[in-house]
Amino acid sequence: MARITLSNLAHSYMKNPTSDKDYALRKLNHEWEDGAAYALLGPSGCGKSTLLNIISGIITPSEGRILFNDDDVTFKDTGDRNIAQVFQFPVVYDTMTVKQNLEFPLKNRGADAKYIAQRVASIARSIQVEDIMHKKAQGLSADEKQKISLGRGMVREDVNAILLDEPLTVIDPHMKWELRTQLKALHKELKHTMIFVTHDQTEALTFADKVVLMKDGEVIQIGTPEELFEKPAHTFVGYFIGSPGMNVLDVQIQGNIARLKNDTIKLNHIYQDTNKKLELGIRPEFIELCEDGEGIKIDIQRIEDLAHHKIVRAMYDGKKINIIVEEDTKITSTMSSMKFNMDKVNIYADSWIYEGEVIL
Repeated sequence: MARITLSNLAHSYMKNPTSDKDYALRKLNHEWEDGAAYALLGPSGCGKSTLLNIISGIITPSEGRILFNDDDVTFKDTGDRNIAQVFQFPVVYDTMTVKQNLEFPLKNRGADAKYIAQRVASIARSIQVEDIMHKKAQGLSADEKQKISLGRGMVREDVNAILLDEPLTVIDPHMKWELRTQLKALHKELKHTMIFVTHDQTEALTFADKVVLMKDGEVIQIGTPEELFEKPAHTFVGYFIGSPGMNVLDVQIQGNIARLKNDTIKLNHIYQDTNKKLELGIRPEFIELCEDGEGIKIDIQRIEDLAHHKIVRAMYDGKKINIIVEEDTKITSTMSSMKFNMDKVNIYADSWIYEGEVIL
């Protein structure tokens, strides 16, 4: 296991980059905790795979250093970094049995036969393949093959880190939840440093101790799933995390008074004057639908019943508003106003979180 330090790390596929836009990965400084589970999350092309490939040694960064504990591995080959990798598509030896596939990484390093047997049996139980151990990999389904890939990646106990590059992409949707659960259990058991690349927020939020959210080659926020949900550092984080994402409204603020179009609300913090563009962010879960005259008037467009909750789609000041209410909430024709849970309101200046002073 290893603590992974990224020091002034950046990468461009161009020879002479001159601006931020020329970088696939913009400058990053961060220390990844030993034994933690991280998810690299973001839309396609945001730099997730570039960062993972730098950590694995497939790519040498244009700038900066990468350290495993105190060992500078910036220019070391993948084979010298003592890592395990699981790729998007299953990598197995078709002519070998499941058991032989799981044994291979240990046999290749000369491990003791008794230890190999014990270790393979443990991993087989964890990924639930005990009943197919003597089957040739060639005849397995894609789901089963990916389980074997995961097992091979985790069978070694001495690795510095386990890197998983969208490993659930080819998995049947009904199997994804099961494999995520198994991955989480394996991490808790093995305590390896794990980095999981995905564009699926559900995978990231259910697997990771900390989520690294990226956009346009830049790390926008690193935090626990709760931190990204409750207090997005950028409006993009609020938009990307959650379904539906965070509502964002233009606002003008004087002290702790916020003006939204023709409505005013009292904030829980006092904000200093700024020339930056101010916006108010509020999650759909933290808005209450209320009777006319009790809150801010909205224009309800439609109501979507999703069985476990309802989504109210509305408009305010020309912008879409999403409100989540409980399934048993009775919505009448006179309920066309909204109230905010003021403890859950965030203010943004030029799209970045803007901290105010607590009102004493």
